[in-house]
Amino acid sequence: MKKFFKKLRAVSFKDLLHILLFIAAYPIAKIYRLRRRDMWLVSEYENEARDNGYWFYKYVCENTDQDVVYAINPKSPDYEKVSRLGETVSYGTFRHWIYYLAASVNISSQKGGKPNAAVCYLLEVYGILKNKRVFLQHGITKDYADVFLYKNTRMRLFICGAKPEYDFVRIRFGYPEGFVAYTGFARFDYLLEPYPQKRQLLIAPTWRSWLRTASSDPYKKNSNKHITESEYYKTWRRFAESERLSELCRKYNMTSVFYPHRNVAHCFDDIKSPCVTVADWEKYDLQLLMKESAVMLTDYTSAVMDFAYMGKPVLYYQFDYDKYRSEHFTEGYFDYERDGFGKVVSNEDSLFEELESVMQNTVMSDKYKKRLDGFFLFRDQDNCKRIYEQVKAVDEGDRNG
Repeated sequence: MKKFFKKLRAVSFKDLLHILLFIAAYPIAKIYRLRRRDMWLVSEYENEARDNGYWFYKYVCENTDQDVVYAINPKSPDYEKVSRLGETVSYGTFRHWIYYLAASVNISSQKGGKPNAAVCYLLEVYGILKNKRVFLQHGITKDYADVFLYKNTRMRLFICGAKPEYDFVRIRFGYPEGFVAYTGFARFDYLLEPYPQKRQLLIAPTWRSWLRTASSDPYKKNSNKHITESEYYKTWRRFAESERLSELCRKYNMTSVFYPHRNVAHCFDDIKSPCVTVADWEKYDLQLLMKESAVMLTDYTSAVMDFAYMGKPVLYYQFDYDKYRSEHFTEGYFDYERDGFGKVVSNEDSLFEELESVMQNTVMSDKYKKRLDGFFLFRDQDNCKRIYEQVKAVDEGDRNG
């Protein structure tokens, strides 16, 4: 109960308004469910439809007769492509609450993908609201992240994208038998579709939890000073603007795209380099950037696994590894040196040496291809199909059980 009241104290005034919306929507949803007993509600973040949620929704709309709705902000840059597929509901509205409470299954790529993350957390994790939720995930879980433990999510189905991840989550995260499934990620289906490739280096570092501000809004800009004085910011900016990178791009006839994490993107939008384009999340789709790029440079992000899934070379630049482990995520089953899909470097000189090698060849070595085969047992375009079958089994099994 101590933890419950701590969470309760963190609820904002806006969240309190959503408590009222929940109370008002609850009886209406009970009646509405009589009309749409088999409705599934899918979402990602409020303004996005480009991750596992979108690709799963697209598959369901185009390949099944399942009653399904997608929750998204109508002002989102992704709204039009979703609305062409099927029914949508405006994110965070009273109607969204009705749909969320009436749906037989709620499906999201984000742990917070719901009308109001704070209120729903209290309702769900503490057993006040007993609904069926499917977690499609945003990225492959490779570290020990206690936010994903069963006691902290109460998810009915946790979808995994890789075999070692499935084993790790099933054994270490406390989910009951049958609550974790290895299907592959929905977005993986699209990765294997043919797409024109450019001589392009994709630079996509993840962010750091110690740069977080008090805001829980993923679209709210953080304090610039807090970020721009950090080693993280200075290191990545120095690299992006370096003459050595420009020289390599000219030498190997390549361009570079810098895709910063959305939480810090506003601090990198003025990078000055003749070979680097800064790509923010609103105008650029990361998955498209990965499909068209020849090489990817990152630090720790699990998004690089999508790139490796396509059999393309990657490179890890980990200049702050000890701090990352002590202040961001504790290491899980994945060791970058032992299990990674490319070379790991920790200083700038080694980075440029290895970067030149991969820019010259743009081919994943046999060493890393072998690791890839053991990591992804499924490398096909049936991931959405497997997820659909799992969700359907959970929905019908729990209803009949």
